[in-house]
Amino acid sequence: MSTTINTKRTLHLFTGIGLLILSACSGKEKNETTANTDAAITVKVSTPSGDVQQGVNVSGQIEAAQSANISTRVMGYITMLKVKVGDHVSKGQLLATISNQDMLAKRAQADAVIAEAQASLNSAQKDFDRFTALYKQQSATAKELDNVTLQYNAAKARMEGAKQMRNEVNAMLGYTSLTAPFAGIVTQKLADAGSMASPGMPILTVEQNGSYQVSAAVPENTINQIHQGTEAIVTINAIDKTLKGTVSQINQSSQYTGGQYIIKVSIPDKDKAGLYAGMYANIVIALKETVAAKPLINSVLVPLSSIEHKDQLTGLYTVGSNNTALLRWVRLGKIFGDKVEVLTGLEKNEPFIVSAEGKLYNGVPVKETK
Repeated sequence: MSTTINTKRTLHLFTGIGLLILSACSGKEKNETTANTDAAITVKVSTPSGDVQQGVNVSGQIEAAQSANISTRVMGYITMLKVKVGDHVSKGQLLATISNQDMLAKRAQADAVIAEAQASLNSAQKDFDRFTALYKQQSATAKELDNVTLQYNAAKARMEGAKQMRNEVNAMLGYTSLTAPFAGIVTQKLADAGSMASPGMPILTVEQNGSYQVSAAVPENTINQIHQGTEAIVTINAIDKTLKGTVSQINQSSQYTGGQYIIKVSIPDKDKAGLYAGMYANIVIALKETVAAKPLINSVLVPLSSIEHKDQLTGLYTVGSNNTALLRWVRLGKIFGDKVEVLTGLEKNEPFIVSAEGKLYNGVPVKETK
């Protein structure tokens, strides 16, 4: 009888402990659920689109709006290079010097010729003044005055010629001191001090700092659809950036560009941060009409900003059945302005996360914004 009572008490004890444990777990799960709901990241969800703005799609390259190859018109050794690649320079700043001893000698010769011509001119002027006075007093003939006048004019011509010779030497000396034509940054150094500089040989390249445009080649079958002032969407994949520009220049000839017409797309100053000359860009030049994209089998378009890049993989976040973020790997196709085609990994009308108010990662709770 005592054993039976003890057994019942033991069963009641274990039953009570089990209820307490279940109650505690239930409360913990409830608290965790509440905490997860409170910590959920607010996201904006959308579905893929299949329409894009009709336009001309070409590839281009970022370049400085203004650049200059610094060279000289004289031959000589480079005696000094005062800048290196990456240096910022101001307009008129000395960049390099070329040996000029021979030109200094020529200028000294020109100065000597000027001194000689000046002495001859002074003598001829005195003779001219004297014979002019004598002619007025009828003490000299007209023939004598004419001869003296000719000698005076010849002396003046020799003096002018000597001055122009010195001006020529001074001009050539100017090409031995190379200065920056505008404020910018040194992007290339093509020679070193001690190298022989030849006329027209680039020594340095200076580009205007912070002023960029996109240069692109357009085929002849689409150039007539592009007009100056047309809006263009520029996508730079290297820095994952999309911006709007304007067609600022259209080359009217393709004679020296292999049948392609070169256009320039200006970039607003506010969007130039992070750009470097030489970056490749995709350009979509919009047309006036907005129509459905050309028939693409199962075309799925999503914003470029929603794409995640990890090493060589690309993906985007979707919302799982338990309201958590789920990273979906996708394969991308063509770029259409600020949108990109998804070839595999996402179906039409399948929701995906466009943007989030926090850091997304696999399994993080999310809630859709209203």
